[in-house]
Amino acid sequence: MAFSPAHAADRVAYLNARLLDPASGLNAAGALLTEGEAIADFGPGLFADGVPDGIATVDCGGHCLAPGLVDIRVQTREPGEEHKGTLASAGRAATAGGVTSMACLPNTNPVIDDMSVVEFVARRARLLGLAKAYVYGAVTKGLEGAELAEMGMLAEAGAVAFTDGVNAVADAQVMYRALSYAATFGLLVVQHPEEPSLSNGDMNSGEMATRLGLAGIPRVAEIIMVERDVRLAEATGGRLHFAHLSTVEALDVVRRAKARGVPVTCDTAPPYFALNEGAVGDYRTFAKLSPPLRSEDDRRAVVEALADGTIDAIASDHAPQDEDAKRLPFAQAAFGGVGLETLLPISLELHHNGHMPLLEVLHRLTCAPADLMGLTAGRLRVGAPADLVLFDPERGWKVTEQALNSKSKNTPFDGRPVQGRALRTVVDGRPVFVLDP
Repeated sequence: MAFSPAHAADRVAYLNARLLDPASGLNAAGALLTEGEAIADFGPGLFADGVPDGIATVDCGGHCLAPGLVDIRVQTREPGEEHKGTLASAGRAATAGGVTSMACLPNTNPVIDDMSVVEFVARRARLLGLAKAYVYGAVTKGLEGAELAEMGMLAEAGAVAFTDGVNAVADAQVMYRALSYAATFGLLVVQHPEEPSLSNGDMNSGEMATRLGLAGIPRVAEIIMVERDVRLAEATGGRLHFAHLSTVEALDVVRRAKARGVPVTCDTAPPYFALNEGAVGDYRTFAKLSPPLRSEDDRRAVVEALADGTIDAIASDHAPQDEDAKRLPFAQAAFGGVGLETLLPISLELHHNGHMPLLEVLHRLTCAPADLMGLTAGRLRVGAPADLVLFDPERGWKVTEQALNSKSKNTPFDGRPVQGRALRTVVDGRPVFVLDP
């Protein structure tokens, strides 16, 4: 694997590609030309008469060339917990996974509730020259759930949306005020849908938790928070997005709310459509996630909601934890799993297993999340930034610690054979990742 923040070449022709653009429905053999940092041209007939002199070429070998993935839920751990992960390690993991844009949660130290931290993350990401990093502003000061942060000033500084990260905004009055403010200024509020008073457990509540002797987190913790906040969004007109939905009933609430015209959207993460609570197995802490892995019925419902469009986007929910935080008894271990490098191959299982067409899977990984965050990324368009991923959807590999570039290795997919891998990732016309042949 090679990572490079090199400068963009003047002009590069990507030949013999399968062009995929979910935004326009393009799915055809063709070529693409980049000029400097932008896409200059693309299409099935491009370079039919040969490539003019002075243009560098990349033979795509018939593989898929698509917009770079847009991951809207990443914890980088920088600033404050660099022993778990950094913007550099997240950038390497992202580009190795075909992710060219990532939105970073505000639960850093210091919290992103101040303009200076927004500017720090953006500046640091630019200097690294890997994946583009955007940030969420905090909904409440210090993520404490009490006093609203300066959302307007944070938005002016570059915050793309607002969330308290892995903490739910539990106070209904605070959420009502946040959504009212969001409605006035066209902002997006993202909720971690879990009622805190019901979430003091270790895994999904039910027979398996009982058998393992672990405290359960009831499914209703997610459901009632979604029901409450949908009502608040309906009352205020504020744009509301739910992260990582995982239960049948919560998805049904969102489905009905969308039908009524409530400005509500949602995403999920690969563990919730590719794993169920059985992955906890014999106290396997890498499968301790928030929200917890659910029942097989819930997993199937997530797949169905992706297929019917109820779920708008797929995010990695990348949450690096160091060994000391995971190699503990299950009840003491930290929640979370890394996901940047498994986002593409696990999502492609939806295609390989016949649940969704390839373009629909990519839609939830590119233009849909970009549109939610108001980003210009996620689509092939002349003049747009040349943020691209070349991938082989059939290439098999095994998820192992050695295969991951993330600083922390706590993946719930450890040991899983997968299909699909990024071969080359391009950011602003620069090849920032190339998989060794």
